[in-house]
Amino acid sequence: MGKGGGCFPSKKKQPTVASDQAITIADRNAPLPTEEKIEGSEEVVEPAGPPVVETKLKIFIVFYSMYGHVEALAKQMKKGVDGTDGVDGVLYRVAETLPSDVLEKMYAPPKDPSIPEISAAELVEADGILFGFPTRYGCMAAQMKAFFDSTGQLWREQKLAGKPAGFFVSTGTQGGGQETTAWTALTQLTHHGMLFVPIGYTFGAGMFKMDEIRGGSPYGAGVFAGDGTRQPSEAELSLAEYQGKYMASIVKKLVHT
Repeated sequence: MGKGGGCFPSKKKQPTVASDQAITIADRNAPLPTEEKIEGSEEVVEPAGPPVVETKLKIFIVFYSMYGHVEALAKQMKKGVDGTDGVDGVLYRVAETLPSDVLEKMYAPPKDPSIPEISAAELVEADGILFGFPTRYGCMAAQMKAFFDSTGQLWREQKLAGKPAGFFVSTGTQGGGQETTAWTALTQLTHHGMLFVPIGYTFGAGMFKMDEIRGGSPYGAGVFAGDGTRQPSEAELSLAEYQGKYMASIVKKLVHT
């Protein structure tokens, strides 16, 4: 065949395979696209979680007061509770059972509107409870008894079992029931399975002073109301504040044990 017949390939022409290999090598050496980076190759910073909010323990101070004596102890008791780290005192009054015209004839002052009435169902929210009431013939006043009588459903389900509780009282005279008013109330706690927390003689020397008339006993704080005109003394208020502080310390021990 003559020259230029085109029967044999030119020696200068590069094989196709070699070209493909070059492209493949180039592809291998090329940097990976950003979206193809291996997950986890960079440090991942987790977003900060919500701040931890400390929940305080709650001690309910539930009372009935006709002339303000028990209420004065309750407010002082709250100071003792609030002075304990991690515990708040919450004041509640129980409902009045006497009609307004009768209270007017008894010269009972109006109730403090800033202190709400409590329902029986709310008791389960407390970590501890201090009940305060005046005496009626050595027992709690009818208003407080009516409140306890309304706790039947809680008793049926034993919702208050194991909950610590204490008492503080008011009497008209020195022999009018500073101790009996508290210990006759123990039946209420017993049927609910609650834990009675008396102050004993932990108040120290203040429990032994004989130089002035003072309410209170190992069962709890107390006040002598007399004919209603006598107001709580500094000694009686001090014992009430101490009881609040003491109760708060006991509740903290029980919760954190």
